[in-house]
Formats: sequence, C-alpha cells, structure tokens
Amino acid sequence: MKTIVAATKNKHKIVEIEAITSQFGMNIIPRDEAGVPDVEIPETGKTFEENSYIKAYEIMKLSGQITIADDSGLVVDCIDGAPGVYSARFATFPGIWPDENDEGEEDSDDRDNNSKLLRLIKDFPYEERTARFVSVITMVFPDGKTIAARGTVEGHLVLEERGGGGFGYDPIFIPLGYDKTFGELPAELKNSISHRANALKMLKEKLENITID
Repeated sequence: MKTIVAATKNKHKIVEIEAITSQFGMNIIPRDEAGVPDVEIPETGKTFEENSYIKAYEIMKLSGQITIADDSGLVVDCIDGAPGVYSARFATFPGIWPDENDEGEEDSDDRDNNSKLLRLIKDFPYEERTARFVSVITMVFPDGKTIAARGTVEGHLVLEERGGGGFGYDPIFIPLGYDKTFGELPAELKNSISHRANALKMLKEKLENITID
C-alpha cells in the first residue's frame, strides 16, 4: 500500500479523506509521522485552489512523498464572497470587512468568526443571505503531477447559532433542501452532503482515471 502524507493536522479530515484514498491502495499518515517538522505553511493564495496547492506542495517537499491537502471555507454572497479563504481567521483579519469589534489579534476561534459574520449580515433578508461552503483537495506527487478536486454545498445563513454539532460556521448554515443547520443535522448526514464529501467524490473520479506509480 502506498503512503500519502496529510498536510493537515486535523484527524477528522484525515479519516474522511482516507475513506476514499484507501480504495486505491493509499494509506494516509499525519505529517509528524512522516518526519515533517512542526512548521506553519503561510496561506498566501487568493483562492482555495492556490492555498490547497501551497500546503500540499510545501509538505511534499519536506517529506519527499505524495502529499494531500484540503483548503476550505465559507463564501457569502451579500458581503462579496467573504470570508472566503480567510474563513478560519475572519474575526482577526481587519483588512477583510473590518468592523468596530475587530481586535487585530493573531488568533480567532469559531465563536469570534461567527459573531463577526452575523454582525455583517444582520440587515440582509433571508433570501439574500445565500452562501456556500467550498472545499478544494489537492494531491501533489514528487514527480510534479498534481490532482485537484473542488466540492461545494449551497445554502442560506440564519442569524443565530443553532445546534451543537459540527464546527466553524456549521451552526448558522442551512444547506439547500433542509430546514436545519449543519450544527443540527446528524453528523453522518452532514458529512454525506458536505462540501468536503463532494470534493472527495470528485477526487475519487479523478483517481480512477490515472495511474499511481
């Protein structure tokens, strides 16, 4: 079985990704098991595709092995696509839709990010609060070959957090065709219709059409 290094440190993401890659004889290991030092990879890209590639490529260089990375976030139409690639650090990224509550700290958590987003969309009616989660999964090979797969899930935002499941913006996002947020839906259902699930389906299709040396 071929070994793939995960650029992410998120064990949940690794499990989701390996459920697909294992079908193609690929075993995923965390980056620390591959001897990769605990370094932060600057996400300097302007798109999910760019950031996903940057993370996969840099860890591939450090490990010398096939590497897979995921970059994901929330795109909200009524505020010009924010938070987008800044989703994880939205509350402390004052250059992106600043408001009076920005503190300019280096770290932000889910509650901070959700609070800022809710302040920015509170005056928009429900029908204008359309949004989508996006996930881009990139696999980079030492020989330069690259595979990228993009998945999305459409929905609307509500103005208060609902449900204790999921993470990030899940408690304020209602996927199309449902009346509950990702935070309220059972994890198994949410994971079957999520942006990452859709990206993994696309990744599977692409892996079926290439030869892994």
